[in-house]
Amino acid sequence: MRKELRALFVAVLLAIPIVALPYSVAAKPKDEKPQRGEPKNRQTLYKEVRHQLVMLPWYSVFDNLAYQVEGDKVTLYGQVTRPTLKSDAEAAVKSIEGVSSVVNNIEILPPSPMDDQLRRAVYRAIYGDSGLSRYSIQAVPSIHIIVKNGNVALEGAVDNETDKNLAYMRASQVPNVFSVKNNLVVAS
Repeated sequence: MRKELRALFVAVLLAIPIVALPYSVAAKPKDEKPQRGEPKNRQTLYKEVRHQLVMLPWYSVFDNLAYQVEGDKVTLYGQVTRPTLKSDAEAAVKSIEGVSSVVNNIEILPPSPMDDQLRRAVYRAIYGDSGLSRYSIQAVPSIHIIVKNGNVALEGAVDNETDKNLAYMRASQVPNVFSVKNNLVVAS
């Protein structure tokens, strides 16, 4: 009964568009956090950019968005599976008061049925593990799975080094995956 409920939960997660991003290092590079003593409007700008990216429709566990703020210029990074998500992210950030320019370096992942299969398989391998399943109950799980041409990159943040290594091992065991790059960061 428990396995059936878990399978149903995963099926529902894959069917519903996910519209929130947990606070993670992927959303704000470690060296780009606002420091104490910086102008309040810069800190507000960081928060507003993050908020706009979090609220994007169709943002999911299979996408990765990051940004960097330099004065009134915002540079967007990451990978997305839908071309509209790239343009939506740029438009959302451009609409923020105080942003004069946006450089959109978001990569659109090539459409591939094989990559779609691998995304689902890696998702099941990682979030089906009892040690990692707690990350799946967030609106957008904190472990993002990026698949490009059979190569997997794990992005986001986890609670400890054990979870980081476990996610890497689970992803590496999925058949037909060429390589796995573990970019997960342990949250402090």
